[in-house]
Order: sequence, then structure tokens, then C-alpha cells
Amino acid sequence: MTDRFDGIQTFLEVVESGSLTLAAERLNLTRSAVGKALARLEARLGVRLLQRTTRSQTLTEEGQAYYEHCLRAQAELEAAESGLESGRREPRGRLRASLPLAFGHHHAAPALLGLIERYPQLQVDIAISDRVVDLVQEGYDLAVRIGELPDTDRLVARRLGEQTMRLAAAPAYLARFGRPADVAALAQHRGIDYCAPGQSQRWELRDPQGRAHTVHLPWHARLNDLQAVADAAIAGAGLAWLPNWLLARYVQSGQLEPVLADHRAAAMPIHVLWPRSRHMPAKTRCAVDALVAAMPACMEECRTRPVSTVRTRKTQGSRS
Repeated sequence: MTDRFDGIQTFLEVVESGSLTLAAERLNLTRSAVGKALARLEARLGVRLLQRTTRSQTLTEEGQAYYEHCLRAQAELEAAESGLESGRREPRGRLRASLPLAFGHHHAAPALLGLIERYPQLQVDIAISDRVVDLVQEGYDLAVRIGELPDTDRLVARRLGEQTMRLAAAPAYLARFGRPADVAALAQHRGIDYCAPGQSQRWELRDPQGRAHTVHLPWHARLNDLQAVADAAIAGAGLAWLPNWLLARYVQSGQLEPVLADHRAAAMPIHVLWPRSRHMPAKTRCAVDALVAAMPACMEECRTRPVSTVRTRKTQGSRS
């Protein structure tokens, strides 16, 4: 009976990855072992499942039909396992989560790591990166995403909060170069550029009257990590464009001050996503609940501190 299932997972991985080489990497096998497993499966079924050349592979008609049957069978098995797990009182097993860099470090990762004290049989495996992973193909249980979501029916999403970007600078920088009185005065200031892949280089904000402004500051420092941008701003390197959930702590400590506080960017949603299934695994459910519970504190808007005792001048024209 077991022999009938040999090679099926390999076949699915080859189809979904698009090549024997990638399938071998994901299965932690050699390319030769993957090829032999596929050949044995085709020999047992008596049909060719894939047409392979040196440059590409395509499913045959029989291969397409078999692939669709295998997917349905896999979904049924996953649903059965999830149903059994959802009946357990205590989450267990390995929870794989993908989190964005700075938000993951400061908020999402601590919320998830708190679960291991409550659930000793749970293992939390966290990847912190701004790379957008494919949850289904790469085997992640959940991910936190900031921004608009892809249009897909393979994932379920729950909103955690929203991110708004704000301008800020260190008190020492403002004392030296002056506090911008309006958007036009920003052109006279130094900027700290955030250059993560796929991120806009423009700072787009709206004034209290709802008018949109696009700001291009001459940058004197360029960094690909938001925490590093905040650190540079604290050191006095220039004006920074930071999210509310990161800026708030530094405003409250007095290390940074909001600039043009009544100007802000359009809000971006923050979601937790997980693969759609008939039964939600207990480990995923408890992780989503932990993230939801942790968000109100980190979504708190920046509170304005008393004005610094250091006198700062407003900049309206060119610096003198």
C-alpha cells in the first residue's frame, strides 16, 4: 500500500517548482534522486507525466489530470490533519512565520515568541526579511504583510492595524538646521533615504487641507533597513520618513521629534495572512490571536512631548 504513494510528493514538488533542480533543493535530495523517483512513478502508472527538455518541462494530458487528483487528495489529507489538531487543547508542532524586518523585530516576533512559554510543545520558526514569500509553496504557516494584499483565494487575511509614515528628526538636528515651517522648506534639508527593494523613493504626504505633496530631499545617507534609518536620524544625520509604530517610541523618549506633524501619508494596512484550509490548525489560530492582541499598543500614535528647552529656528527660506 505504501508503494502506491511513493514519488507523489516528489511529483507535486517538481510541478510546483518548475524544475528538477529546484524540487531537489526544496526536498533536500539530489537532482538524480528526484529524477529516479519521478521515473519510478511514471513506470508504475504506465504513463508519461512530464515532457522534459534541457530548458523546460510541461505536463502531459495524463500528467495534468493526475496532478489535479493529487492536489485534491493532498487537500483532503491536510484538512483531516487540521481537523484532528484543532480538537487538541494545546497547539503543538512547528510554526513557520515570515515577518517584515523592523516590524518583525519590534512587534511581531516578540508576540510570537511569547507563545513558547505558554505552549511547551510548540516550536516557533521565524524568518525576518522584507522578501515576500509564497506561503503555500514555501511551507509557511503565516506571514505579516504591510501594504495592499495580492488578489488570491489561496490565502486568508486578518487586519492587524495600519501604518502611517511621518517625518521626524533629532532635536540636535533641528537646533542646528531649523525646523521646516512648510513643505517648501523641506528642500533645504538633508534626507535619510530608505532604499529597500520595491519601495518608493518618494515621500508623499498630505497637508491639513488634504492637498497632496511629493517631496524629494537631497539624501546624505541611504540605508536599506528602517531601524538603521531611525538610528541615523537619532544621530542627527537628517530628516527621516518613518512609520508610526517605529517612530512612537523615539518620540516618547525624546530622541526624535515629529516634523510637520499635521502632514502625514495615506495609511497602509497591516495584515496577518495564512493559507486557506478547511480547518485552521491550532498553532496558526493561537499565533494569529497573539498578533491581534499585541497590536493595539504598537499602533498607538506618537504623543507630542513638551517642547525642547533647546531653541530651534524655523526655516522658511534659504539657510544663512
